[in-house]
Amino acid sequence: MKSNIFVDFFNLFYPNTCAACGQRLVTAEKVICTACLSDLPKTGFQNTADNPVSRLFWGRVNIKNATALFRFTKESKFQDLLHLLKYKGRQDVGVELGRQLGHELNKSEFYKNMHIVIPVPLHPKRQQKRGYNQAECIATGIAEAMNIKLENACVIRNIETQTQTKKNRIERWKNVESIFKVTNNKLLENKNILLVDDVITTGATLEACATEIIKTSTCEINVATLAMA
Repeated sequence: MKSNIFVDFFNLFYPNTCAACGQRLVTAEKVICTACLSDLPKTGFQNTADNPVSRLFWGRVNIKNATALFRFTKESKFQDLLHLLKYKGRQDVGVELGRQLGHELNKSEFYKNMHIVIPVPLHPKRQQKRGYNQAECIATGIAEAMNIKLENACVIRNIETQTQTKKNRIERWKNVESIFKVTNNKLLENKNILLVDDVITTGATLEACATEIIKTSTCEINVATLAMA
Protein backbone atom coordinates (compact mmCIF):
# COMPACT_ATOMS: atom_id res chain seq x y z
CA MET A 1 0.00 0.00 0.00
CA LYS A 2 2.78 2.42 1.03
CA SER A 3 4.71 1.47 -2.10
CA ASN A 4 1.73 2.33 -4.33
CA ILE A 5 1.28 5.68 -2.57
CA PHE A 6 4.96 6.48 -3.12
CA VAL A 7 4.72 5.56 -6.83
CA ASP A 8 1.60 7.69 -7.29
CA PHE A 9 3.29 10.61 -5.49
CA PHE A 10 6.46 10.27 -7.60
CA ASN A 11 4.44 10.09 -10.82
CA LEU A 12 2.59 13.27 -9.85
CA PHE A 13 5.83 15.24 -10.33
CA TYR A 14 7.65 12.91 -12.73
CA PRO A 15 4.87 11.23 -14.69
CA ASN A 16 5.52 8.17 -16.86
CA THR A 17 4.60 9.01 -20.42
CA CYS A 18 3.81 6.91 -23.47
CA ALA A 19 6.84 6.40 -25.72
CA ALA A 20 4.61 6.72 -28.79
CA CYS A 21 2.38 9.71 -28.08
CA GLY A 22 3.82 11.37 -24.97
CA GLN A 23 0.58 11.17 -23.01
CA ARG A 24 0.72 10.24 -19.35
CA LEU A 25 0.42 6.52 -18.63
CA VAL A 26 -2.16 5.23 -16.18
CA THR A 27 -1.23 2.81 -13.41
CA ALA A 28 -1.75 -0.43 -15.38
CA GLU A 29 0.10 0.76 -18.50
CA LYS A 30 3.79 0.18 -19.21
CA VAL A 31 5.94 2.22 -21.62
CA ILE A 32 3.24 2.44 -24.34
CA CYS A 33 -0.35 3.46 -23.67
CA THR A 34 -3.27 1.20 -24.49
CA ALA A 35 -4.57 3.54 -27.17
CA CYS A 36 -1.26 3.55 -29.06
CA LEU A 37 -0.89 -0.21 -28.77
CA SER A 38 -4.36 -0.64 -30.26
CA ASP A 39 -3.44 1.70 -33.14
CA LEU A 40 -0.42 -0.36 -34.20
CA PRO A 41 -1.35 -2.42 -37.30
CA LYS A 42 -1.32 -6.07 -36.24
CA THR A 43 -0.94 -8.75 -38.92
CA GLY A 44 -2.57 -11.76 -37.25
CA PHE A 45 0.08 -13.90 -39.01
CA GLN A 46 0.69 -15.93 -35.84
CA ASN A 47 -2.67 -17.65 -36.32
CA THR A 48 -1.93 -19.20 -39.71
CA ALA A 49 0.92 -21.37 -40.95
CA ASP A 50 0.71 -20.01 -44.51
CA ASN A 51 1.47 -16.32 -44.18
CA PRO A 52 3.80 -13.84 -45.93
CA VAL A 53 6.58 -14.25 -43.35
CA SER A 54 6.52 -18.05 -43.55
CA ARG A 55 6.65 -17.90 -47.35
CA LEU A 56 9.93 -15.97 -47.23
CA PHE A 57 11.66 -19.13 -46.02
CA TRP A 58 10.02 -21.70 -48.28
CA GLY A 59 12.66 -23.63 -50.21
CA ARG A 60 15.44 -21.80 -48.35
CA VAL A 61 15.59 -23.13 -44.79
CA ASN A 62 13.40 -25.44 -42.72
CA ILE A 63 11.43 -23.06 -40.51
CA LYS A 64 8.49 -24.64 -38.66
CA ASN A 65 6.49 -21.43 -38.11
CA ALA A 66 7.20 -17.75 -38.75
CA THR A 67 5.36 -14.55 -37.94
CA ALA A 68 5.57 -10.79 -37.50
CA LEU A 69 3.28 -8.99 -35.08
CA PHE A 70 2.95 -5.66 -36.91
CA ARG A 71 3.12 -4.27 -40.43
CA PHE A 72 5.95 -1.75 -40.82
CA THR A 73 4.92 1.48 -42.48
CA LYS A 74 6.96 4.67 -42.79
CA GLU A 75 6.07 7.70 -40.66
CA SER A 76 4.02 5.48 -38.35
CA LYS A 77 3.97 5.15 -34.58
CA PHE A 78 5.71 1.82 -34.94
CA GLN A 79 8.57 3.39 -36.90
CA ASP A 80 8.93 5.99 -34.14
CA LEU A 81 9.01 3.26 -31.49
CA LEU A 82 11.57 1.25 -33.44
CA HIS A 83 13.74 4.36 -33.79
CA LEU A 84 13.61 4.87 -30.03
CA LEU A 85 14.62 1.25 -29.49
CA LYS A 86 17.49 1.11 -32.00
CA TYR A 87 18.97 4.60 -31.80
CA LYS A 88 17.77 6.35 -28.63
CA GLY A 89 18.60 3.77 -25.98
CA ARG A 90 14.98 2.95 -25.17
CA GLN A 91 15.46 -0.71 -24.33
CA ASP A 92 12.21 -0.63 -22.37
CA VAL A 93 10.33 -0.09 -25.66
CA GLY A 94 11.77 -3.32 -27.03
CA VAL A 95 10.95 -5.25 -23.87
CA GLU A 96 7.36 -4.01 -23.84
CA LEU A 97 6.79 -4.72 -27.53
CA GLY A 98 8.33 -8.14 -26.92
CA ARG A 99 5.79 -8.73 -24.17
CA GLN A 100 2.98 -7.83 -26.55
CA LEU A 101 4.38 -10.26 -29.12
CA GLY A 102 4.73 -12.96 -26.47
CA HIS A 103 1.13 -12.52 -25.35
CA GLU A 104 -0.09 -12.96 -28.93
CA LEU A 105 2.09 -16.05 -29.44
CA ASN A 106 0.63 -17.55 -26.26
CA LYS A 107 -2.80 -17.46 -27.90
CA SER A 108 -1.62 -19.26 -31.04
CA GLU A 109 -1.71 -23.03 -31.46
CA PHE A 110 1.42 -22.79 -33.64
CA TYR A 111 3.67 -21.50 -30.85
CA LYS A 112 2.83 -23.92 -28.05
CA ASN A 113 5.64 -25.69 -26.22
CA MET A 114 8.48 -23.35 -27.09
CA HIS A 115 11.56 -24.27 -25.05
CA ILE A 116 13.93 -21.35 -25.53
CA VAL A 117 14.01 -17.95 -27.20
CA ILE A 118 17.17 -16.81 -29.00
CA PRO A 119 17.71 -13.21 -30.18
CA VAL A 120 19.60 -12.79 -33.45
CA PRO A 121 23.01 -11.65 -32.18
CA LEU A 122 24.85 -8.46 -33.07
CA HIS A 123 28.57 -8.45 -33.70
CA PRO A 124 30.38 -7.52 -30.43
CA LYS A 125 31.74 -4.28 -31.93
CA ARG A 126 28.29 -3.10 -32.98
CA GLN A 127 26.76 -4.13 -29.68
CA GLN A 128 29.48 -2.31 -27.78
CA LYS A 129 28.85 0.81 -29.83
CA ARG A 130 25.08 0.66 -29.32
CA GLY A 131 25.33 -0.62 -25.76
CA TYR A 132 22.79 -3.42 -26.22
CA ASN A 133 21.19 -5.74 -28.75
CA GLN A 134 17.68 -4.60 -29.67
CA ALA A 135 16.68 -8.18 -30.56
CA GLU A 136 17.66 -9.27 -27.07
CA CYS A 137 15.39 -6.59 -25.58
CA ILE A 138 12.48 -7.99 -27.61
CA ALA A 139 13.40 -11.57 -26.68
CA THR A 140 13.48 -10.58 -22.99
CA GLY A 141 9.86 -9.42 -23.18
CA ILE A 142 8.83 -12.55 -25.08
CA ALA A 143 10.55 -14.83 -22.57
CA GLU A 144 8.73 -13.07 -19.73
CA ALA A 145 5.31 -13.25 -21.40
CA MET A 146 5.70 -16.88 -22.51
CA ASN A 147 7.56 -18.06 -19.40
CA ILE A 148 10.38 -19.62 -21.41
CA LYS A 149 14.15 -19.42 -21.12
CA LEU A 150 16.17 -16.74 -22.87
CA GLU A 151 19.48 -17.91 -24.33
CA ASN A 152 21.68 -15.09 -25.60
CA ALA A 153 25.12 -16.74 -25.72
CA CYS A 154 24.62 -20.04 -27.55
CA VAL A 155 24.75 -18.33 -30.96
CA ILE A 156 27.23 -15.56 -31.77
CA ARG A 157 27.91 -13.29 -34.71
CA ASN A 158 31.57 -13.76 -35.59
CA ILE A 159 31.81 -11.51 -38.66
CA GLU A 160 30.89 -7.83 -38.70
CA THR A 161 28.75 -6.90 -41.70
CA GLN A 162 27.54 -3.73 -43.35
CA THR A 163 24.01 -2.49 -42.73
CA GLN A 164 21.31 -4.31 -44.68
CA THR A 165 19.07 -1.26 -45.12
CA LYS A 166 19.77 -0.42 -48.79
CA LYS A 167 20.68 -3.88 -50.07
CA ASN A 168 18.54 -6.03 -52.35
CA ARG A 169 17.70 -9.65 -51.59
CA ILE A 170 20.82 -11.20 -53.16
CA GLU A 171 23.09 -8.57 -51.61
CA ARG A 172 21.50 -9.16 -48.21
CA TRP A 173 22.15 -12.90 -48.42
CA LYS A 174 25.80 -12.44 -49.47
CA ASN A 175 26.23 -9.94 -46.66
CA VAL A 176 25.20 -12.42 -43.94
CA GLU A 177 26.40 -15.74 -45.35
CA SER A 178 28.40 -17.71 -42.73
CA ILE A 179 28.46 -14.87 -40.20
CA PHE A 180 26.96 -16.85 -37.29
CA LYS A 181 28.44 -19.55 -35.09
CA VAL A 182 26.80 -21.92 -32.59
CA THR A 183 28.82 -22.05 -29.36
CA ASN A 184 26.78 -24.65 -27.47
CA ASN A 185 24.92 -27.10 -29.70
CA LYS A 186 24.05 -29.41 -26.78
CA LEU A 187 21.94 -26.62 -25.30
CA LEU A 188 19.88 -26.52 -28.51
CA GLU A 189 19.55 -30.24 -29.11
CA ASN A 190 15.93 -31.45 -29.41
CA LYS A 191 14.60 -28.02 -28.51
CA ASN A 192 11.69 -26.08 -29.99
CA ILE A 193 13.45 -22.76 -30.59
CA LEU A 194 11.97 -19.31 -31.09
CA LEU A 195 14.41 -17.15 -33.08
CA VAL A 196 13.73 -13.42 -32.66
CA ASP A 197 14.61 -10.22 -34.52
CA ASP A 198 13.14 -6.73 -34.74
CA VAL A 199 12.06 -6.37 -38.39
CA ILE A 200 12.05 -8.87 -41.26
CA THR A 201 12.46 -7.69 -44.86
CA THR A 202 13.87 -10.47 -47.05
CA GLY A 203 14.60 -12.85 -44.17
CA ALA A 204 18.28 -13.19 -45.12
CA THR A 205 19.68 -12.59 -41.64
CA LEU A 206 17.23 -14.93 -39.94
CA GLU A 207 17.80 -17.53 -42.65
CA ALA A 208 21.57 -17.41 -42.12
CA CYS A 209 21.19 -17.71 -38.36
CA ALA A 210 18.65 -20.57 -38.58
CA THR A 211 20.79 -22.41 -41.14
CA GLU A 212 23.78 -22.37 -38.79
CA ILE A 213 21.71 -23.66 -35.87
CA ILE A 214 20.22 -26.48 -37.95
CA LYS A 215 23.71 -27.49 -39.15
CA THR A 216 24.82 -28.25 -35.63
CA SER A 217 21.68 -29.34 -33.76
CA THR A 218 18.61 -31.50 -34.19
CA CYS A 219 15.93 -28.97 -33.32
CA GLU A 220 12.92 -27.09 -34.65
CA ILE A 221 13.22 -23.41 -35.53
CA ASN A 222 10.37 -20.93 -35.27
CA VAL A 223 10.73 -17.25 -36.17
CA ALA A 224 9.07 -14.23 -34.59
CA THR A 225 9.72 -10.57 -35.33
CA LEU A 226 8.04 -7.36 -34.28
CA ALA A 227 7.27 -6.31 -37.83
CA MET A 228 7.45 -7.14 -41.50
CA ALA A 229 8.69 -4.47 -43.90
